[in-house]
Amino acid sequence: MSEFLSGSLFFGAGITLLFYEIGLLIKGRFKLAVLNPLLLAAIGIIALLRCLGVEYQAYNQGAQYVAYLLTPATVALAVPLYEQLELLRRNLAAVLSAILAGCLAALGSITLLCRIFALDHTIAASFLPKSITTAIGLGLSEELGGVASLTVAAIAITGVLGNVCAEGFFKLLRIKEPIARGLALGTASHAIGTSRALEMGQVEGAMSSLSIAVAGLLTVVLAPFFVNWV
Repeated sequence: MSEFLSGSLFFGAGITLLFYEIGLLIKGRFKLAVLNPLLLAAIGIIALLRCLGVEYQAYNQGAQYVAYLLTPATVALAVPLYEQLELLRRNLAAVLSAILAGCLAALGSITLLCRIFALDHTIAASFLPKSITTAIGLGLSEELGGVASLTVAAIAITGVLGNVCAEGFFKLLRIKEPIARGLALGTASHAIGTSRALEMGQVEGAMSSLSIAVAGLLTVVLAPFFVNWV
């Protein structure tokens, strides 16, 4: 059975979409932030592969076709930003300052933790792109000398945590301004966080979409300086 599934070209893509749809149904039914569809899909896929004895490489032969859609899906997030251009113009300086501060906080915290725990250059290079979208983060990780699999895991975990925990943090810190909420989600949790921002409102989604692009560019520029401190 496992050999048959491993040989099926679209097995990976099929179960990826299936488990994500199941995750959406569960999230819609119980309305709990912790029941993130991406997290539920990942847990379900891992459990199924383990039960069937299917290797990751065999799964990824089909799943890679879903990954191809990542870049155009990220670009499509510019649509809500276009709809809020006037709002962006009025708050441009504050928006750019906030994104820069978020990037410096992300890079600085990783660098500091790597030094505290005596982690080597490779680990630091793998973790520094954790808060930017996978499409940019993988290329940056390879350029810095990181491990792609670690970078993907760090990006996914960061995104899911941001998606799940953001609303609770906003309530705890009494952050009600839509622009601030959107910028925080996009800068810290890239596209996965942006999906949560879009659920909060149009302004949150637009600012989060902007943050993905700007934070990605800033991280590419700044990360080589931070990695040299490890």
